[in-house]
Amino acid sequence: MRVVVIDYGMSNLGSINNALIECGGENVAVATDPKELFSATHIILPGVGAFKDGMDNLLKFGWESPLNKIVQDKVPLLGICLGMQLLASSGKEGGETKGLNLISGEIQKFKATSLGEKIPHVGWNEVYPSHQSALFEGIPAGTDFYFVHSYHFVPKNKKHILSTTPYCGHFVSSVAQDNIFGTQFHPEKSQRPGFQLLKNFLNL
Repeated sequence: MRVVVIDYGMSNLGSINNALIECGGENVAVATDPKELFSATHIILPGVGAFKDGMDNLLKFGWESPLNKIVQDKVPLLGICLGMQLLASSGKEGGETKGLNLISGEIQKFKATSLGEKIPHVGWNEVYPSHQSALFEGIPAGTDFYFVHSYHFVPKNKKHILSTTPYCGHFVSSVAQDNIFGTQFHPEKSQRPGFQLLKNFLNL
């Protein structure tokens, strides 16, 4: 096993790196060189910040083409928070920007639907899987995970919705298409359930 965590200047990598090691990642590498993807058995695309800045950095440091190639080779990829959003076709944060388009959809800003809903959405909230998935093996529906975000993923095809969360109505909190996965929440900050999800990903 070789787990590659992509460093494109948009994430605090210490917590995800430590979590992966604790979850059984036998060989975890934080990579600044896109060529390192080609030896990976699992890839993590983390991220915190604005969509446009994230895409600008991925393009600037040459990650887009290798990422497209490696996911076509069916290597499991997990996008976390901004990393999940960058999987989409486009996003509006920072200005209309094309995404990686690995899962068709758009990143849109939250709109509060009731009093007391604050944006950004920060803290613990329930996650309800939409269908059975190896990523949520051993994790009961309604388990709380930790979120920090103001934008959310709206997939073009509902079959790519892996879970939803009751906030601002209901938003998509994770997505999946073949070997590509994304979580809007931070599994590395979500204690035991988050670590279980990371273990499940490493077992794919």
